[in-house]
Amino acid sequence: MNDLMAAKAFDALGHASRVAVLRMLVQAGCNGLNVSQLREALDIPASTLAHHLKTLTDTGLVVQEKDGREIMSCACYEKIRQLNAFLMEDCCRGAFKESEEA
Repeated sequence: MNDLMAAKAFDALGHASRVAVLRMLVQAGCNGLNVSQLREALDIPASTLAHHLKTLTDTGLVVQEKDGREIMSCACYEKIRQLNAFLMEDCCRGAFKESEEA
């Protein structure tokens, strides 16, 4: 991950509804949720939710797969881990990494 990739990911998370969508998908686990489940739980109009999901998928924070007639959305845990690692990489001049390894 580099500065540009991180900036795009944070830009995607620059809206409270997108943060809520991503948090809900993280909580849902690897199976994810379909669009209807997200829309009902978050009380977001379908067109607005589609816009938010597109923004999150464009940055790789969310992946979507078609399952029959449904579209399943899942958090991309690897991308989220990369973003977290990027932020913490130089934390406390490396003290964070060393204390985690102990």
